[in-house]
Amino acid sequence: QVQLVESGGGLVQAGGSLSVSCAASGNILSINAMGWYRQAPGKQRELVAVITGIGRTNSADSVKGRFAISRDNAKNTVYLQMNSLKPEDTAVYYCNVEAYTMLGLRTYWGQGTQVTVSS
Repeated sequence: QVQLVESGGGLVQAGGSLSVSCAASGNILSINAMGWYRQAPGKQRELVAVITGIGRTNSADSVKGRFAISRDNAKNTVYLQMNSLKPEDTAVYYCNVEAYTMLGLRTYWGQGTQVTVSS
């Protein structure tokens, strides 16, 4: 089994910065993609950014140029640096990890961390 522990997030004023991180642990053989999704009240969960095992990244148009995703493979950790935050970035942010265990390749989700941007 794989456990994901998220940290960071919180409350910030518009224009400010926050970072979130997600550490994966458990019986992990290897990790493919790691990513961040978010879900605002009354809206569907959406992709924010993803990073592959070889470091290729992709992000939503709404965050391009403001958010940066990175990973530390030695620590099985993915980070999301959020700059120039806007009120519309307010959401619960979820970590997503594709990992191989003895059970095969599966997708795991973090518990979510709240990011609130005040205007």
